Amino acid sequence: MEVIHERVAGIDISKVDVKVCIRVPSTGKRRRSEVRTFSAVTAGLLAMRDWLVAEGITLVGMEATGVYWKPVFYLLEHDVECWLLNARHMKSVPGRKTDVKDSEWIARLVEHGLVRPSFVPPEPIRQLRDVTRYRTEVIRERTRET
Repeated sequence: MEVIHERVAGIDISKVDVKVCIRVPSTGKRRRSEVRTFSAVTAGLLAMRDWLVAEGITLVGMEATGVYWKPVFYLLEHDVECWLLNARHMKSVPGRKTDVKDSEWIARLVEHGLVRPSFVPPEPIRQLRDVTRYRTEVIRERTRET
């Protein structure tokens, strides 16, 4: 298969940690893969970002599960292009049993252009949504008290 994106990463996110697989050019026509695990706390996510930037990664694909993708996406979106991938589409492909294999599979799909990113609103719209949600919650809470 033809490689569409040269320097990619696949990320599988869980509550406790983040598995990251990078795929970059190597000697000849070979591609180099490397998988690392990072903690899901701020220090671990910052180390992950630094590693991805140091490797020259230009595109990151991550599986969307729950809300765990948000800190990773928000941290990386200013440094690399981030694709949020639909978990339902990713789970329909058989043969992957571990988070490491998931991250490798995501990286391969992204590098060959076989997945499409989900829509994530731009940052100003996300901030406006957060404010309106917070305001709605405050109004609900005040109404409940009275």
